[in-house]
Amino acid sequence: MAAGSVAQCRIRFLLGSYKALQALQQPSRGLLLASCIILVFHAAWGCPEICTCQSSSRMVDCSYRGLLEVPSHLPSQTQVLYLQGNQIRIINHTSFINVPGLRVLDLSNNSISRVPPYAFHYLRFLQVLNLTNNFIHYLEGRVFTPLLALRELDLSFNNISTLPESLGNNTRNLTFLGLKNNHLQAVDRTVLETFTNLKVLLAKFNPWQCGCPVLGLKLWLENFLYQGGIIDELICAGPENRKGKDLLKIPFELYKSCLPFTTSFPMANINQHGQEHRNNGRHGYHGDHMEGSLPECEPKPKPRPANLRHAIATVVITGVVCGIVCLMMLAAAVYGCAYAAIMAKYHKELKEVERMASSTEHGSPEEKEPLDVSLA
Repeated sequence: MAAGSVAQCRIRFLLGSYKALQALQQPSRGLLLASCIILVFHAAWGCPEICTCQSSSRMVDCSYRGLLEVPSHLPSQTQVLYLQGNQIRIINHTSFINVPGLRVLDLSNNSISRVPPYAFHYLRFLQVLNLTNNFIHYLEGRVFTPLLALRELDLSFNNISTLPESLGNNTRNLTFLGLKNNHLQAVDRTVLETFTNLKVLLAKFNPWQCGCPVLGLKLWLENFLYQGGIIDELICAGPENRKGKDLLKIPFELYKSCLPFTTSFPMANINQHGQEHRNNGRHGYHGDHMEGSLPECEPKPKPRPANLRHAIATVVITGVVCGIVCLMMLAAAVYGCAYAAIMAKYHKELKEVERMASSTEHGSPEEKEPLDVSLA
């Protein structure tokens, strides 16, 4: 509310108080009029009696008060609003119309089953929204569209089975997204790609189906981790041969027949092929089938993009094998040279012995001459 409007309201209040004092000359009507003015002023500017307000921090605490709906008369300057632990079931487009400057909103541990499209229409400065531990089973596509400043969104411990495609259209500043303990089986990577500033994604304890339809999500998660993002475990609930395995640890080789890839295929364009498959009616969930029997998993002759970790491992193993082969070749060469040298020396000594033996048998002329003289 503008400062001029506030001043006018205060002037009107003072004038009303003055008239009320004048009316006190008539006891019954004056007392009634004064009481009405005080109640109206308290409703417009005061803190709800069931809540606790701190004007210095602009915080209103209405948690665990047994509320069935959002209080209608909240201080307009409120920036932090705690409503957790109540029995609130319905949120409508006027629930937060009086607190447009709200920064933090905690609606956890309530009984909310549905969030209408314009529930947060006036909260353009909201940065933290906690909707954990409710009964939300469906999200409207436009429900988070007005939240341009939203940084943390926690939807954990609900009954959500799908995320709207427009979830991240205007929530590009989101850094934290909580999806734990829901009914999600797969998430289209186009939804996650809009969160360009996302740093933390918590999505465990969902019945993830790790057939071909989840390949796009797996590729996005690998890229998200490579860029320094934080992810908890995504344990597969199906198909049967992958039940209990972490999606991030399943080798890409098991998905080689799911989508057409080439080694030069850029990661950013993988979604385009996924969209083509959906348009042809081949993109859907068939969790109780194996990879080879899924209708959308048609064998393709094109090779898939190389995985970075697998490529590094291949290079290391190849280097080790080449090193071992080189060492074996070097050892063989040394052995051959040593053997040749030994054999050459052996043959040389053998010839020397043969020569000496031949000289001993025939004798020299000097040794035979004295014998001939003695015989004469």
